[in-house]
Amino acid sequence: MSDALITSPDPSHPANLIPELCRLFYQLGWVTGTGGGISIREGNIVYIAPSGVQKERIEPTHIFVLPYPQPPPSPTTDRVFLRRPTLALKESACTPLFWNCHAVIATLLWPGKEFRISHQMIKGLRIAGTGKALSYLDTLVIPIIENTPNEEDLKDSMAETMKAYPDAPAVLVRRHGIYVWGPDWQKAKAQTECLDYLFEIGVKMKTLGLETVVENETI
Repeated sequence: MSDALITSPDPSHPANLIPELCRLFYQLGWVTGTGGGISIREGNIVYIAPSGVQKERIEPTHIFVLPYPQPPPSPTTDRVFLRRPTLALKESACTPLFWNCHAVIATLLWPGKEFRISHQMIKGLRIAGTGKALSYLDTLVIPIIENTPNEEDLKDSMAETMKAYPDAPAVLVRRHGIYVWGPDWQKAKAQTECLDYLFEIGVKMKTLGLETVVENETI
């Protein structure tokens, strides 16, 4: 499989961008050990970070490349690749997931199926992750799903939850992390940063006995 798909002098090429972002997110503590991952779709091609690699040491040659949309699964495989690394690596099954400490604690302090918060920095979030920005007076609702022993087993509950919460810009996984997406990597990154702040402040408010949703506030 040709390395032409992951070879480019352009720093914004997904094969160069994914390692850079993984290093940044490692420094932020969002991807620790070999956990977490990123995927970027550019047109009809998807680039996926590898699993089992130290996230601050990922190289462009480690990137998996897939066609989008995927053809129907065959009896021998459920994914078709345009390129695989020559090393014995596995594509990340949890992209775009971040192992965010504040997000994990939030899933424990909100025992139900939703994390809810109003005001704060929710203007940085978009409806469904790709639509118009939320208003200061809106209430942000992030659904929470239960974790599974293997990330790939989250697929069905993720799909069901995204259908049940079509306006949500992310999905929390209890005791595990968060899936975040956006129309491009810049907006997905910005929304992840806003969510990190909202989870941190939400956790602090919860532990102080403060309500995270303010109803009918007069401005």
